[in-house]
Amino acid sequence: MDVKQAGSSLDSLISSFNTRIAELQELVIARNMYPASSVTDLKAVDAALKAMELQVQAIKDRLREETLAIPKAKKLIEASLRQQKKLQSMSVHVPERTTFSNSEINNRSILPEASNQLPGFGPLKPEEPVATHKEKKGRSPPPLWYITAAELDSLSSYMRGRLTLDKVNAAINDMAAYADSNFQLITAPKKKLAENLWEKALELRDIAMTESIKGKHFFLETDIKGPSLKLDNTGKAILTVLRHLGRISETRIGHHRVIILSKPQT
Repeated sequence: MDVKQAGSSLDSLISSFNTRIAELQELVIARNMYPASSVTDLKAVDAALKAMELQVQAIKDRLREETLAIPKAKKLIEASLRQQKKLQSMSVHVPERTTFSNSEINNRSILPEASNQLPGFGPLKPEEPVATHKEKKGRSPPPLWYITAAELDSLSSYMRGRLTLDKVNAAINDMAAYADSNFQLITAPKKKLAENLWEKALELRDIAMTESIKGKHFFLETDIKGPSLKLDNTGKAILTVLRHLGRISETRIGHHRVIILSKPQT
Protein backbone atom coordinates (compact mmCIF):
# COMPACT_ATOMS: atom_id res chain seq x y z
CA MET A 1 0.00 0.00 0.00
CA ASP A 2 1.49 3.33 -0.96
CA VAL A 3 1.41 6.45 1.14
CA LYS A 4 -1.38 8.05 -0.87
CA GLN A 5 -3.77 5.14 -0.33
CA ALA A 6 -2.94 4.94 3.35
CA GLY A 7 -3.68 8.64 3.75
CA SER A 8 -7.01 8.27 1.95
CA SER A 9 -8.05 5.40 4.21
CA LEU A 10 -7.09 7.41 7.26
CA ASP A 11 -9.13 10.38 6.07
CA SER A 12 -12.20 8.22 5.51
CA LEU A 13 -11.78 6.69 8.97
CA ILE A 14 -11.54 10.13 10.56
CA SER A 15 -14.64 11.27 8.63
CA SER A 16 -16.57 8.23 9.82
CA PHE A 17 -15.57 8.93 13.43
CA ASN A 18 -16.60 12.56 13.06
CA THR A 19 -20.01 11.55 11.64
CA ARG A 20 -20.59 9.11 14.51
CA ILE A 21 -19.57 11.74 17.05
CA ALA A 22 -22.03 14.21 15.53
CA GLU A 23 -24.85 11.66 15.72
CA LEU A 24 -24.05 10.95 19.38
CA GLN A 25 -24.05 14.67 20.11
CA GLU A 26 -27.48 15.02 18.51
CA LEU A 27 -28.82 12.12 20.60
CA VAL A 28 -27.48 13.72 23.78
CA ILE A 29 -29.12 17.02 22.87
CA ALA A 30 -32.45 15.27 22.16
CA ARG A 31 -32.23 13.40 25.46
CA ASN A 32 -31.72 16.62 27.36
CA MET A 33 -34.62 18.30 25.53
CA TYR A 34 -37.11 15.47 26.18
CA PRO A 35 -36.37 13.75 29.48
CA ALA A 36 -38.05 10.43 30.20
CA SER A 37 -40.09 11.92 33.05
CA SER A 38 -41.93 14.30 30.65
CA VAL A 39 -43.40 11.53 28.45
CA THR A 40 -47.16 11.04 29.21
CA ASP A 41 -48.23 7.63 30.37
CA LEU A 42 -50.16 5.93 27.57
CA LYS A 43 -52.41 4.13 30.05
CA ALA A 44 -53.51 7.45 31.55
CA VAL A 45 -54.28 8.77 28.07
CA ASP A 46 -56.36 5.67 27.32
CA ALA A 47 -58.29 6.06 30.60
CA ALA A 48 -59.01 9.75 29.88
CA LEU A 49 -60.25 8.90 26.39
CA LYS A 50 -62.59 6.22 27.75
CA ALA A 51 -63.98 8.65 30.32
CA MET A 52 -64.66 11.20 27.58
CA GLU A 53 -66.40 8.53 25.49
CA LEU A 54 -68.67 7.66 28.43
CA GLN A 55 -69.55 11.34 28.91
CA VAL A 56 -70.35 11.74 25.22
CA GLN A 57 -72.57 8.62 25.33
CA ALA A 58 -74.40 9.97 28.41
CA ILE A 59 -75.05 13.24 26.58
CA LYS A 60 -76.40 11.34 23.56
CA ASP A 61 -78.73 9.29 25.80
CA ARG A 62 -80.02 12.45 27.46
CA LEU A 63 -80.68 14.09 24.11
CA ARG A 64 -82.55 10.96 22.95
CA GLU A 65 -84.77 11.06 26.06
CA GLU A 66 -85.53 14.74 25.54
CA THR A 67 -86.41 14.08 21.90
CA LEU A 68 -88.83 11.31 22.85
CA ALA A 69 -90.45 13.57 25.46
CA ILE A 70 -91.25 16.33 22.93
CA PRO A 71 -94.45 14.66 21.51
CA LYS A 72 -95.82 14.11 25.03
CA ALA A 73 -95.13 17.73 25.89
CA LYS A 74 -96.94 18.86 22.72
CA LYS A 75 -100.00 16.75 23.63
CA LEU A 76 -100.00 18.20 27.14
CA ILE A 77 -99.84 21.73 25.75
CA GLU A 78 -102.72 21.04 23.34
CA ALA A 79 -104.81 19.57 26.17
CA SER A 80 -104.07 22.61 28.34
CA LEU A 81 -105.12 24.97 25.54
CA ARG A 82 -108.40 23.06 25.08
CA GLN A 83 -109.05 23.21 28.80
CA GLN A 84 -108.29 26.94 28.83
CA LYS A 85 -110.78 27.59 26.03
CA LYS A 86 -113.40 25.52 27.83
CA LEU A 87 -112.90 27.41 31.09
CA GLN A 88 -113.13 30.72 29.25
CA SER A 89 -116.41 29.70 27.62
CA MET A 90 -117.76 28.50 30.98
CA SER A 91 -116.76 31.73 32.75
CA VAL A 92 -118.91 33.72 30.32
CA HIS A 93 -122.05 31.90 31.50
CA VAL A 94 -121.31 32.10 35.24
CA PRO A 95 -123.55 34.82 36.74
CA GLU A 96 -121.94 37.52 38.84
CA ARG A 97 -122.70 37.39 42.53
CA THR A 98 -125.20 40.06 43.54
CA THR A 99 -124.67 41.91 46.82
CA PHE A 100 -127.26 43.92 48.76
CA SER A 101 -126.86 46.75 51.16
CA ASN A 102 -128.24 46.57 54.71
CA SER A 103 -131.15 48.86 53.82
CA GLU A 104 -132.12 46.62 50.89
CA ILE A 105 -132.01 43.56 53.11
CA ASN A 106 -134.22 45.29 55.67
CA ASN A 107 -136.69 46.37 52.97
CA ARG A 108 -136.87 42.81 51.68
CA SER A 109 -137.65 41.51 55.16
CA ILE A 110 -140.33 44.17 55.71
CA LEU A 111 -142.10 43.83 52.33
CA PRO A 112 -143.84 40.49 53.02
CA GLU A 113 -145.31 41.75 56.30
CA ALA A 114 -146.46 45.04 54.75
CA SER A 115 -148.07 43.28 51.79
CA ASN A 116 -150.14 41.14 54.12
CA GLN A 117 -151.62 44.30 55.64
CA LEU A 118 -152.50 46.00 52.34
CA PRO A 119 -156.10 45.45 51.15
CA GLY A 120 -156.45 43.73 47.81
CA PHE A 121 -153.02 42.19 47.87
CA GLY A 122 -152.32 38.62 48.76
CA PRO A 123 -149.23 37.56 50.60
CA LEU A 124 -146.09 37.64 48.55
CA LYS A 125 -144.52 34.26 47.87
CA PRO A 126 -141.06 33.93 49.32
CA GLU A 127 -138.36 33.91 46.72
CA GLU A 128 -137.09 30.48 45.83
CA PRO A 129 -133.40 30.04 46.63
CA VAL A 130 -131.17 30.36 43.62
CA ALA A 131 -129.02 27.31 43.06
CA THR A 132 -125.38 28.05 43.59
CA HIS A 133 -122.76 27.16 41.03
CA LYS A 134 -121.83 24.11 43.05
CA GLU A 135 -125.44 22.93 43.14
CA LYS A 136 -125.73 23.37 39.39
CA LYS A 137 -122.65 21.29 38.91
CA GLY A 138 -124.06 18.40 40.91
CA ARG A 139 -126.27 15.92 39.16
CA SER A 140 -128.42 13.06 40.30
CA PRO A 141 -127.21 9.56 39.48
CA PRO A 142 -128.25 8.10 36.12
CA PRO A 143 -131.89 6.95 36.22
CA LEU A 144 -132.85 3.29 35.93
CA TRP A 145 -135.89 3.29 33.70
CA TYR A 146 -136.53 -0.44 33.51
CA ILE A 147 -138.96 -1.86 30.99
CA THR A 148 -142.01 -3.85 32.03
CA ALA A 149 -143.17 -7.24 30.86
CA ALA A 150 -146.11 -5.55 29.12
CA GLU A 151 -143.73 -3.34 27.11
CA LEU A 152 -141.64 -6.32 26.08
CA ASP A 153 -144.75 -8.30 25.07
CA SER A 154 -145.99 -5.35 23.01
CA LEU A 155 -143.03 -5.71 20.65
CA SER A 156 -143.21 -7.80 17.54
CA SER A 157 -141.76 -11.28 17.81
CA TYR A 158 -139.19 -10.33 15.17
CA MET A 159 -137.90 -7.41 17.27
CA ARG A 160 -138.15 -9.20 20.59
CA GLY A 161 -136.46 -12.38 19.37
CA ARG A 162 -135.06 -14.36 22.30
CA LEU A 163 -134.68 -11.37 24.61
CA THR A 164 -135.97 -11.72 28.13
CA LEU A 165 -137.01 -9.06 30.63
CA ASP A 166 -134.02 -9.83 32.84
CA LYS A 167 -131.52 -9.45 29.97
CA VAL A 168 -132.90 -6.09 28.89
CA ASN A 169 -133.08 -4.66 32.41
CA ALA A 170 -129.56 -5.94 33.18
CA ALA A 171 -128.39 -4.00 30.12
CA ILE A 172 -130.10 -0.90 31.53
CA ASN A 173 -128.03 -1.35 34.69
CA ASP A 174 -124.86 -1.48 32.58
CA MET A 175 -125.81 1.67 30.67
CA ALA A 176 -126.41 3.57 33.91
CA ALA A 177 -122.97 2.43 35.11
CA TYR A 178 -121.36 3.65 31.87
CA ALA A 179 -123.05 7.04 32.19
CA ASP A 180 -122.07 7.37 35.84
CA SER A 181 -118.44 6.49 35.03
CA ASN A 182 -118.35 9.19 32.35
CA PHE A 183 -119.87 11.72 34.73
CA GLN A 184 -117.14 10.93 37.27
CA LEU A 185 -114.49 11.55 34.59
CA ILE A 186 -116.10 14.83 33.56
CA THR A 187 -116.24 16.23 37.09
CA ALA A 188 -112.95 14.83 38.41
CA PRO A 189 -110.04 17.27 38.84
CA LYS A 190 -107.00 16.64 36.70
CA LYS A 191 -104.76 15.70 39.64
CA LYS A 192 -107.02 12.74 40.44
CA LEU A 193 -106.99 11.36 36.89
CA ALA A 194 -104.44 9.01 35.45
CA GLU A 195 -102.52 10.29 32.44
CA ASN A 196 -104.23 7.82 30.08
CA LEU A 197 -107.69 9.07 31.19
CA TRP A 198 -107.06 12.80 30.86
CA GLU A 199 -107.59 12.96 27.08
CA LYS A 200 -110.83 10.95 27.35
CA ALA A 201 -112.04 13.27 30.11
CA LEU A 202 -111.43 16.28 27.86
CA GLU A 203 -113.35 14.63 25.00
CA LEU A 204 -116.27 13.81 27.31
CA ARG A 205 -116.34 17.40 28.59
CA ASP A 206 -116.49 18.72 25.04
CA ILE A 207 -119.37 16.33 24.28
CA ALA A 208 -121.20 17.25 27.50
CA MET A 209 -121.09 20.95 26.54
CA THR A 210 -122.91 20.47 23.22
CA GLU A 211 -126.53 21.66 23.10
CA SER A 212 -128.00 18.23 22.34
CA ILE A 213 -126.21 16.59 25.28
CA LYS A 214 -126.04 19.33 27.91
CA GLY A 215 -127.63 18.28 31.21
CA LYS A 216 -128.24 14.68 30.13
CA HIS A 217 -126.72 11.35 31.08
CA PHE A 218 -124.85 9.71 28.22
CA PHE A 219 -122.19 7.21 27.29
CA LEU A 220 -120.26 6.31 24.16
CA GLU A 221 -120.68 3.24 22.03
CA THR A 222 -117.04 2.42 22.78
CA ASP A 223 -117.94 2.23 26.50
CA ILE A 224 -120.08 -0.87 25.92
CA LYS A 225 -117.95 -3.67 27.32
CA GLY A 226 -120.31 -5.75 29.48
CA PRO A 227 -120.86 -7.44 31.74
CA SER A 228 -124.45 -7.78 30.47
CA LEU A 229 -124.47 -5.44 27.48
CA LYS A 230 -121.96 -6.15 24.72
CA LEU A 231 -121.62 -5.16 21.07
CA ASP A 232 -122.70 -8.56 19.79
CA ASN A 233 -125.95 -9.51 18.06
CA THR A 234 -127.81 -9.74 21.38
CA GLY A 235 -126.49 -6.37 22.51
CA LYS A 236 -127.46 -4.69 19.24
CA ALA A 237 -130.95 -6.20 19.54
CA ILE A 238 -131.25 -4.82 23.10
CA LEU A 239 -130.23 -1.35 21.91
CA THR A 240 -132.83 -1.52 19.15
CA VAL A 241 -135.55 -2.49 21.67
CA LEU A 242 -134.58 0.25 24.13
CA ARG A 243 -134.46 2.82 21.35
CA HIS A 244 -137.93 1.71 20.19
CA LEU A 245 -139.30 1.94 23.75
CA GLY A 246 -137.86 5.42 24.26
CA ARG A 247 -135.25 4.51 26.88
CA ILE A 248 -132.34 5.76 24.80
CA SER A 249 -131.65 8.05 21.88
CA GLU A 250 -128.55 8.31 19.74
CA THR A 251 -126.56 11.04 18.07
CA ARG A 252 -123.14 11.39 16.50
CA ILE A 253 -120.65 14.01 17.67
CA GLY A 254 -117.38 14.03 15.78
CA HIS A 255 -116.25 10.43 15.39
CA HIS A 256 -118.18 9.31 18.48
CA ARG A 257 -121.56 7.63 18.54
CA VAL A 258 -123.22 9.00 21.67
CA ILE A 259 -126.07 7.17 23.41
CA ILE A 260 -128.31 9.30 25.65
CA LEU A 261 -130.46 7.94 28.44
CA SER A 262 -134.03 9.12 27.80
CA LYS A 263 -137.10 9.27 29.99
CA PRO A 264 -139.88 7.00 28.67
CA GLN A 265 -143.00 8.67 27.35
CA THR A 266 -145.99 8.14 29.62
